[in-house]
Amino acid sequence: MRRILVAFVFVLIALAVQNARAQSGKNLYVITHVDIAAPAGKLDEAINLLREFVADSQKDPGVVRFELLQQNNRRNHFTIVEVWQSESAFEAHSSAEHTKRFREKIQPVLGSPFDERLHSLLQ
Repeated sequence: MRRILVAFVFVLIALAVQNARAQSGKNLYVITHVDIAAPAGKLDEAINLLREFVADSQKDPGVVRFELLQQNNRRNHFTIVEVWQSESAFEAHSSAEHTKRFREKIQPVLGSPFDERLHSLLQ
């Protein structure tokens, strides 16, 4: 009886791991590079806009993770790392009012166009 119980627990664990892998495979990963070309005072304003955008985006339906990274040796280079439950959740975020507002406000200080790339997890 004990062997059957142990085998049952192992089967449950294997199913849970398989389900977690299947779920992560459905996520959409988005990496965006943002370069700011602005004097120091404007750079601080741009950083505040980026932080506000991240805070707003972390509340969007379907978001798994939404993080802002700043390059160590270049204060004006940023990477936004996003994980979405689905491509439709990302599309809804892209058309959300706060996203449109952010892109409009940040546009004047961009050093280059947004470099936004969509990825899927390989396993």
